[in-house]
Amino acid sequence: MKEYMPRMIEDRLEKQLKAAGCVLMEGPKWCGKSTTAKRFSKTVVELQRASVLELYRTYLATEEENLLRGERPILFDEWQKLPELWDQIRWDIDANGGRGKYILTGSAKPKDDAGRHSGTGRIARVTMRPMSLYESRESTGEVSLGGLFGGPQSISGDSRVTFNRIAHLVCRGGWPEAVGDDDETALLTAENYFISLTETDVTDVDGIRRNPDRARRILRSYARQISSFASNTTIQKDVSATDVTLDDKTLNSYSNAFRKLFVIDDLPAWSPKLRSKAVIRTADKRQFADPSIAAAALGASPADLIGDLNTFGLLFESLCIRDLRVYADRIGGSINQYRDSSGLEADAVVHLRNGEWGAAEVKLGGNMIDEAAGNLLKLARNVDTDLIKEPRFLMVLTGSSHAYRRQDGVYVVPIGCLRD
Repeated sequence: MKEYMPRMIEDRLEKQLKAAGCVLMEGPKWCGKSTTAKRFSKTVVELQRASVLELYRTYLATEEENLLRGERPILFDEWQKLPELWDQIRWDIDANGGRGKYILTGSAKPKDDAGRHSGTGRIARVTMRPMSLYESRESTGEVSLGGLFGGPQSISGDSRVTFNRIAHLVCRGGWPEAVGDDDETALLTAENYFISLTETDVTDVDGIRRNPDRARRILRSYARQISSFASNTTIQKDVSATDVTLDDKTLNSYSNAFRKLFVIDDLPAWSPKLRSKAVIRTADKRQFADPSIAAAALGASPADLIGDLNTFGLLFESLCIRDLRVYADRIGGSINQYRDSSGLEADAVVHLRNGEWGAAEVKLGGNMIDEAAGNLLKLARNVDTDLIKEPRFLMVLTGSSHAYRRQDGVYVVPIGCLRD
């Protein structure tokens, strides 16, 4: 059995168990939800096992007193297979009170999720993503994202992750089962995830039969648009070039299924008040939960990425967004992106709950750092600081080796040095 590597979500899970009667952990399959949740549970109910699921269906129908029996916290793993649990747990918390009584883990949203009671005040939600490079022990963690909000006058760090190794990490992804494996085996894990996703999961998520080949084509097209603002029309045309015509309804059916599986994880726009008359673009930026999904969809190996630096750069940005989301969540923040009609962009805007923010541009190599820093400084000048706080930091996140603070105040940080 592999050594357990601590996950950043643990702190938030522990705090939420003290604040709410139940905690719902959501995220893509294989990202480690069950393994982490079991460390906080005293009773484990594995609903993905057919015999256990059948037993609890019987409890629900005839013996409700046994449904929620067990030492607390009780973990219901893959709870969406028995969605009626939601109302039973909510009723128990309302009737009997108590905190930290239940943990629900789910790799897909249940079929009736849209019409379900929110569980506000009773059920807290946390999102778990695949492992960041710091969690998988590939980032040195010498630069803290939270620390940058303090505006340090200098930073330092030396990444151990080489250019070629970054290509492997993009294709391997942050799947816990792959971390620590030899390179060939690790890449097979990501490939197997993609096969399972398109052959089985895309239909199982809501019981609507979908064509595996079409699912692969849609994800492949999505992967070609990764880290971009491509419209649905662009994806439709791309798929239709090698498939039968793909209409809006069909594309939405497949895309929504992948969202329910937490596979598509688009990055929403940030809309600050500006000094200029530029129009802020509000489209989401195309992203997956993990860059390895895009690599597998494209059939791209690490060597392929090294030979195609444009695609490599887009998938590297996806890896950086994944890690920033994990780190921001740990420090009580969130990630958005910015683009306006003048062409000014920021790949990531990090917000804290107190209104503080920082912006980042992602560049795989060091030859575009000056341009990226200039764009960030221009964005900072463009924001109306009479209405919004000044940025606490500006950062160029790179695949290079050394962390430092430029004379203009912009931080240059290798992804192999960053942590929460």
